[in-house]
Amino acid sequence: MATAYNPKAVWTPFGAFSQAVVAGEGRLVFLKGQVALDADGAVVGEGDMVRQVEQVLDNIQNVLGSFGGRMADIVSLTQHTTDIAAFMECGSIRQRYFNEPYPVTTTIEVSALYDTRLKIEITAIAEIPVDRFDGSLDGRHMHG
Repeated sequence: MATAYNPKAVWTPFGAFSQAVVAGEGRLVFLKGQVALDADGAVVGEGDMVRQVEQVLDNIQNVLGSFGGRMADIVSLTQHTTDIAAFMECGSIRQRYFNEPYPVTTTIEVSALYDTRLKIEITAIAEIPVDRFDGSLDGRHMHG
């Protein structure tokens, strides 16, 4: 299980994130950056940041769910957006997906993603407790 920390020696988080997360004992899952594509690979919510953030978070939730994971298992998010002002207005959406303690979060504005119709890409790292982790997917060993 992971533990979130907000040390008094640094500024208090102003949104759905923590300053640090310490993980141990579970299975670490590193998710590829998710974008607003549906299950068929079609762009969802072209020009609509709100809809794209929802789709990206749904995709993350679905990937984690395939391993027995939950959004609460996420310890770190890295967010790349083409419009940081529009993204910052989506905090209420994140509140629907995350509860305290929040994962650590880094948000970066970029000039473009690989498809110009996409406005957001989020990468996640999660720690799924061993007793809940489902490794039955057909995975391939990366090293060895």
